[in-house]
Amino acid sequence: MTTGPTTASESAEQTPLAAPMQAWLQHLQTNRRYSRHTLDGYGRDLRHLAELAVRAKLPLERIANGHIRQFIARLHAQGLGPRSLARALAAWRGFYQWWAPQAGLPGNPAAGVRAPKAPRGLPKALSVEQAQGLLDHANTQAELHRADDPAALRDAAMFELFYSSGLRLSELTGLDCRYLREDGYESRSWLNRADAEVLVLGKGSKRRSVPVGKAALQAIDRWLAARDTLSSAAASSDDRAALFLGARGRRISPRVVQLRLAALAQAAGLPAHVHPHVLRHSFASHVLQSAQDLRAVQEMLGHANISTTQIYTRLDFQHLAKAYDQAHPRAGRKS
Repeated sequence: MTTGPTTASESAEQTPLAAPMQAWLQHLQTNRRYSRHTLDGYGRDLRHLAELAVRAKLPLERIANGHIRQFIARLHAQGLGPRSLARALAAWRGFYQWWAPQAGLPGNPAAGVRAPKAPRGLPKALSVEQAQGLLDHANTQAELHRADDPAALRDAAMFELFYSSGLRLSELTGLDCRYLREDGYESRSWLNRADAEVLVLGKGSKRRSVPVGKAALQAIDRWLAARDTLSSAAASSDDRAALFLGARGRRISPRVVQLRLAALAQAAGLPAHVHPHVLRHSFASHVLQSAQDLRAVQEMLGHANISTTQIYTRLDFQHLAKAYDQAHPRAGRKS
């Protein structure tokens, strides 16, 4: 039986990480508190570098700028797209920035290398009506199953909070019920119910405060009243502090959130697959449509650069263009 050619990803998965690479990932986990999802991605990108270095018979400390350019060209030829290449370069650049001073290297070989430009697509967002329909359905299910299914109350609270505050998935699952510091545990992100806000430790260990709307607060209150039915006496400090719990009383996992939202969207009759980032995009788009305050949305989303937030202005323009086409008597007519 014959098999197809080995892809770049399959080949890289078989390459072990060098000790400095493992140390850098441990540094990011311990000192920078990067999420497991981000660390796994960086690990895959570093394996690409390790595999290419082995093929070129080059130790990591002898890799130069020209080699990095060759490696990127090779990965591109093997089918990696611009976004994947840009992510790989970011991981390589970060690794060498950390390791070069320790290893006595003359500089960062990945500095200045750019990936091919990728066309920048618009983020997917729900219409205001679709978002309202989704959350109304979640709250209806929560009310129907209040007595027999506390998970329905949890889901309604989670998705109201997603849409209310524009959180990333890892930020939502990392929230605690309140700030807690005891038995060696200290909260990193938590709900401040008294001030109607969440304090979030986002990308790059940057903390921000995001307001929580009335509908989300009410849904959270209903969930907190039932939360103890899912908690476990044998849970760890991290699990006991968690705002949202899974069926076994542990902090809810990102995958469970994704599956529950997809199922809810299907039950609510939405035409497309809905994942948590769609609610974050919808939050940003709808706030911009109403307030037109780009800086405020940038702060609430936790974007380091406003250029990242500006893409939502294109969504806003699409909304206005659609309204114009529907309302103007001569829209779409050729002169």
